[in-house]
Amino acid sequence: MTPRGWLGARNERPAVDAPRAGHDAARAIGYTLAVQSFPSRVAWSRPEPFGAWVRFGDSLLLAVDAALAGKLGVPAGRALTAVPGPLEVHIAVTSRCYAPCAGCYLDARPDGTDVPVDELLLRLQAARDAGASTVAFGGGEPLLRDDLPRLADAARALDLVPVLTTSGVGLGVARANELRAFGQINVSHDGAGAAYEAVRGYDGSAVAERAIGALAAAGIAAGVNLVITRASVDAIFATAERAADLGAGELQLLRYKPAGRAASPTYDAHRLLPEQIDALWPTLGRVVSAARVRVRIDCAMVPLLSPALVAVGPDTVRALGVFGCEAARNLGALGADGALAPCSFLRGTPPGALRAYHADLPPPCDTCSLVTVCRGGCQAVALHAVGHFSPDPECPRVRAHTLEITSPDAVSRDPAGLAAANVCDVAGPDPSAALAPAARPPTAAPHRLPLVR
Repeated sequence: MTPRGWLGARNERPAVDAPRAGHDAARAIGYTLAVQSFPSRVAWSRPEPFGAWVRFGDSLLLAVDAALAGKLGVPAGRALTAVPGPLEVHIAVTSRCYAPCAGCYLDARPDGTDVPVDELLLRLQAARDAGASTVAFGGGEPLLRDDLPRLADAARALDLVPVLTTSGVGLGVARANELRAFGQINVSHDGAGAAYEAVRGYDGSAVAERAIGALAAAGIAAGVNLVITRASVDAIFATAERAADLGAGELQLLRYKPAGRAASPTYDAHRLLPEQIDALWPTLGRVVSAARVRVRIDCAMVPLLSPALVAVGPDTVRALGVFGCEAARNLGALGADGALAPCSFLRGTPPGALRAYHADLPPPCDTCSLVTVCRGGCQAVALHAVGHFSPDPECPRVRAHTLEITSPDAVSRDPAGLAAANVCDVAGPDPSAALAPAARPPTAAPHRLPLVR
């Protein structure tokens, strides 16, 4: 079952055409590309019309122009296939899970099924044939399988970087030592203190923290996935501190999305309030200034941060490799049933339909300066809200636009004034530093990194 149909041919030029522009933009917020250390040997590459994607070791994926690709000795300037495949594939290895998480995007259950290992080996080969660099194993709870080391080794044999997301159930030091072939393992920890139980409906924080500690003890790169809801948003900083104490190197902030069990009337009670969305950027600034963990945002967080990102400047954001919806483009998903999807949260959505929507975005996205970064926001949220593709209704700029067209006297019609009214003031270090590339394997939608020469 090949994933080749996920993407249409990409013939666009890179968003940052001049390599120096990306370098200067990064330097402007205090990040210097020159200090980033990485292995000198190219582990994987994929030719593209703009040049090539190049991966060094497990940790660094770069978009390079044709000149640098030539210096590195990798093919460039052409598509790998007529229909390029995703850079990252999310593969559900099981639909089984015993955790009763209220917002499970898959609706995984104890009576779910494991995908036969031979079928998973075929799916890994298909992902490699489609041009992927990374495979992210998930579920369900993947640790319910005892053949994860075999699957990771199979991915390595295909030059794929295997990464894993787990709740941490059953993950002690002995089990962690069996998983050394994984480039990174992220443990779901939805908030320090009472936040975990408020988000998931049960308190699994002790299990998650034991798993993070076990990974750190085994020398495996560990990250923490924090799903941000109305109940957990105030715990972001405390969770980052706790993750660092346990030995995690990365905090990945994930937007709560209406998929699986979360696609219910209860979604509205868990999604962030407008004032909580407005406070996200200053919160990121606080975590970044503490400098204890790397901070990553998932693709669906970009529209929520759009006012601040517009203030930072779209060119800077693009140069740092921050992109919004990469579904059916650089990202694809394979469900436990083998069904292809643009991403894990858009099961049943034809990839071609999403690509067509992205090619002709409606107002206000079509004129937004962040359009090539954000790409219209999270369509899982839009589909849940209005039943069809549309601008992300939780984006502050979309909210302001809606208010403007429904209540003309409520806000200024001046676009500059409208944008200014939605920019958060941030005290202290600019949290856009959190968006700089760090040496790590991707564990979510891959963020495009700057062209370099």
